[in-house]
Amino acid sequence: MLKFSQLIHTVLRGWRPNQMTKMPGKYHGKLKSMLSAILFSALLMILSSCGPQNGNSMQTQYFSSDTGLQTGGINIIPIKTTKGTFKVWTKKIGNNPKIKVLLLTGGPGASHEYMECFESFFPKEGIEFIYYDQLGTGNSEVPKDTSVYNLNRSVDEVEQVRKALNLNKNNFFLYGHSWGGIVAIEYALKYQQNLKALIISDMVSSAYDYNKYVREVLAIQIAPKALSEIREIESRGDFSNPRYMELLMPNFYAKHICRLSEWPEPLTRSFSKLNQTFYTMMQGPSEFGLSGKLTNWERKGDLPKITVPTLTIGARYDTMDPEHMKWMASQVKSGSYLFCPNGSHMCFYDDQKNYFKGLNKFIKGIAAGEQTVKL
Repeated sequence: MLKFSQLIHTVLRGWRPNQMTKMPGKYHGKLKSMLSAILFSALLMILSSCGPQNGNSMQTQYFSSDTGLQTGGINIIPIKTTKGTFKVWTKKIGNNPKIKVLLLTGGPGASHEYMECFESFFPKEGIEFIYYDQLGTGNSEVPKDTSVYNLNRSVDEVEQVRKALNLNKNNFFLYGHSWGGIVAIEYALKYQQNLKALIISDMVSSAYDYNKYVREVLAIQIAPKALSEIREIESRGDFSNPRYMELLMPNFYAKHICRLSEWPEPLTRSFSKLNQTFYTMMQGPSEFGLSGKLTNWERKGDLPKITVPTLTIGARYDTMDPEHMKWMASQVKSGSYLFCPNGSHMCFYDDQKNYFKGLNKFIKGIAAGEQTVKL
C-alpha cells in the first residue's frame, strides 16, 4: 500500500496546468501546496471511516438496552420470605454479557446511593453493574415485621435477586462492602457455584477480630478525655444522646469512616435514609464495635472453602484491620488483595484513584480468564 506522501506526490505529479489555468510560478507552488493539504485531509477522512470502529461499537453495545418498555434499567423484584412477599429495587447500568457486578451495600440499612461514585468509573471501562437496595433499605419495601432482618434470610434474598436478573457463573461478580461483605461471604459459602468472582471490600471475616481491633488499635487513638466520655455514655446505654454522636463524629467517623473534610453528597444522602432498626438489630447502635446479632459472627476457618477468584480490599485508616483483609486473600483458593494507603472505610471516596484502578483491573483480569490479579 502506498504511503500518504507517495500517493499525494503521484497524483500531483500528473497534474499539469492547461492554457486556462496557467499562472505565474509563484502561485503555482502555493496552489500545489493547498491541493496537497486538501487531498491529505480527504484521504484521512476516507481511511478513518473505513477503519475499525471498536471504541464506538463497544460504547454502543454497553449502552444498548432491551427491547420493550424502557425503565432506565430499574427492575422491581419480588422476594419471598416466611413473613410474606416483599419488593426490592434494582437498577442496571450498562450492558456487558461477560461482566455483571451486583453491589451489596453496607450499614446494615444503607441505600445504594452512597455508591453512586461507581458511575464515574465503571461505565468507561465497560463494566456493567447493578445497584440493589436490600429489603428494608432505600427504594425497597420496608417490612413491618423486623424479624426478617437476619443474615440467613439476607443471603437467600441475594439468591432470589440473582435468579431474577439472570446472573450466572460466567458473568456474576458479587461485590460486598462492609455489611454487604458479610452477606457476600455467606453467599459464596452457600452458592459459589453461581459466581464468576467475589469481591469483599472493607470487611474482615470475624466479628471478634473486628471488635478487638477497634478496642486495642482504634480506641487508643482517641483523646483519653473524649474516650472516657464515650465509654460512659455507652455504659448507660444512652446512645440516642446527641453528645454521643458529637464525640464519635470528629474522633472516629471523620478519621475512620470517611476522611474527606466535606463528605460527598451521595454519602450523606444515603446515611440520612439509613434504616436504624435494621442497623441496630444487626450491628448495634454504633460503628464503634459490634454488639447486635452479628456479635458472634465468625468465618475465618471457612475461608479456604471459597474457591472462586476473590478480591479483598483494605485501607490504612479503615475501621477494619487491613492486615486481616490481606490475610483473607491468602486463605481463599484464588485470592487477590488491594491496599488503599490513603483510604478509610469509604475508600472509594477518600482514595478513589487507588481503589478503582485496582478494582477495575481485577474485574477485567478475571473476565479475561485470570484466577488472581497482581495489584
